[in-house]
Amino acid sequence: MAVSAAEQLTIVQNRARNVGELFYDRVNASGPREAFRYPDADENWHSMTWSETGDKVTRIAAGLVALGVEPEQRVAIASGTRIEWILSDLATNAAGAATTTVYPSTVTADVVYILSDSDSRVVFAEDDLQVAKLREGRAELPQVTKVIAYEGETDGDWVISLDDLIAMGEKYLSDHPDVVRQRVAATEPDSLATLIYTSGTTGRPKGVRLAHDGWTYEGAAVAAPGLLSIDDLEFRWLPMAHSFGKVLLTTQLAVGFACAVDGRVPKIVDNLAVVKPTFMGAAPRIFEKAYGRVVGMMEEEGGPKLKLFHWAERVGLQVSRLTRAGKPVPAPLKVQHAIADKLVFSKVRARFGGRVRFFISGAAALSPDIAEWFHAAGILVLEGYGLTESSAGSFVNLPDDFKIGTVGKPFPGTEVKVAADGEVMIKGPGVMRGYHNLETESASALTDDGWLATGDIGELDADGFLRITDRKKDLFKTSGGKYIAPSHIEGRFKAVCPLASQMIVHGNERQYCSALITLEPDAVEGWAEHHGMAGKSYTEIVSSPAMQEQIAKDIEELNAKLNPWETIKKWAVLDHDLTIESGEITPSMKVKRRVVEERYADVLQGFYAGS
Repeated sequence: MAVSAAEQLTIVQNRARNVGELFYDRVNASGPREAFRYPDADENWHSMTWSETGDKVTRIAAGLVALGVEPEQRVAIASGTRIEWILSDLATNAAGAATTTVYPSTVTADVVYILSDSDSRVVFAEDDLQVAKLREGRAELPQVTKVIAYEGETDGDWVISLDDLIAMGEKYLSDHPDVVRQRVAATEPDSLATLIYTSGTTGRPKGVRLAHDGWTYEGAAVAAPGLLSIDDLEFRWLPMAHSFGKVLLTTQLAVGFACAVDGRVPKIVDNLAVVKPTFMGAAPRIFEKAYGRVVGMMEEEGGPKLKLFHWAERVGLQVSRLTRAGKPVPAPLKVQHAIADKLVFSKVRARFGGRVRFFISGAAALSPDIAEWFHAAGILVLEGYGLTESSAGSFVNLPDDFKIGTVGKPFPGTEVKVAADGEVMIKGPGVMRGYHNLETESASALTDDGWLATGDIGELDADGFLRITDRKKDLFKTSGGKYIAPSHIEGRFKAVCPLASQMIVHGNERQYCSALITLEPDAVEGWAEHHGMAGKSYTEIVSSPAMQEQIAKDIEELNAKLNPWETIKKWAVLDHDLTIESGEITPSMKVKRRVVEERYADVLQGFYAGS
């Protein structure tokens, strides 16, 4: 049943005052229902009800109070996505404190910077590796009074276990039984809830100050249209250190569905088969890899199977386009589609567990070509948009109201306008309270009347859907005066080339565009087995004449889809893929464009030598 715009706005306006209240309201409403599933070291999955979650969060929160944590003081979490991360975050907010997020891949120097800048007093650390970073930087972290380790060695003094903290909380509650309830009651909507340090594609990370009111708004705004129900099951692997992960958590609190939690990226496919979720949030890279793997496998198979696959693709795209245009599907095409679905598309859906109603894509731009391919296969990918500075979500497509190639309409309660230069401006409860300790940067991002300058170029269509063109700072102009949106070209390439991992388009003030390309290691390995190069190194394979010929064909196909001034005239395949560890992509899988261009400046310069 559709929820009217007025009803959605009422839901949003009547939201909880803070995250702690939102959480305990859910515990009271759904006590015996399943809240979370999580795996143990032996890959056995365990379940936790809302009541059990409430009890554990209360004890952890009381333990933090026993450690002397005061309202709005910062408690950091240096860990990958796991059930303990979620319990620690909820407990921190229940204690009236604010969570500082630290990606587990963050190097020691940046960990020390984040903890110092945020003035974090207590740190939850995933394992010995994270604790080692803290020990290494301890001399510069005098304010960190305690480290709570999820696993690994403890010393009973500076480093204690989560069980130790829970025991402290139980003891404190015996003398102060109402302490957590009192902390929740005293937390104002405008109180600091989270300090998220943007992983940043340039420079040092900035701490984004996000209030309780922003998170309760996000949960209510996603819940309001009836997108999800209490009977849904989410699989959550996204980094909880990223704002997208936090939005999924507050949405879960608002709706009450259960969630299976495991942040190990290599286990995603296996976990989907076990969990069989009804929806999942993901970054575009996951869809690109899945698309590349399916298409790549079919192309290597060749013969009748490849012909059947391409036939099914054509049929699926015809049905998808007719359906999205609101036109009837002719009876003969319906019959063909039923056959294509049984023989091909049902197998694609089975890779995701077979029960997915839709995926939600965010954190970066999704190629419209890939989104359309998934829709043709009977898998709806709903693209959304927002920034850490807007508590992640500000726009989203809905199952009954979506347009591929857009990021949807604004959340109820969020306003949008497009500035004269095309920059998207956002205003609403989710907008940050500024950057931590950075008044000048805050003033440049926020107007006096509360509008957030997103840094993205976009346009609104007649129906209110927003289309993002590119990052304002990434747009460039060729020496011929033509503007280029690199992410548009890069997205189209990933749809053309199933082997692709990344493409970085270059050409500012140059006569033409060029590109650096990296390939997906797993896809390269599969390709090599069918081209007489099994067992050879990644570098040998990608530099081979056969691979260069393959990429040349893909570039030719890409160029046929582009305007003449956008076409890629020269390109090179790098001898390795970009990684978080190398500092070339962020933990949220965004390419650090400037880092890559500086690192391969000689290659790029070679494209234009003598021209």
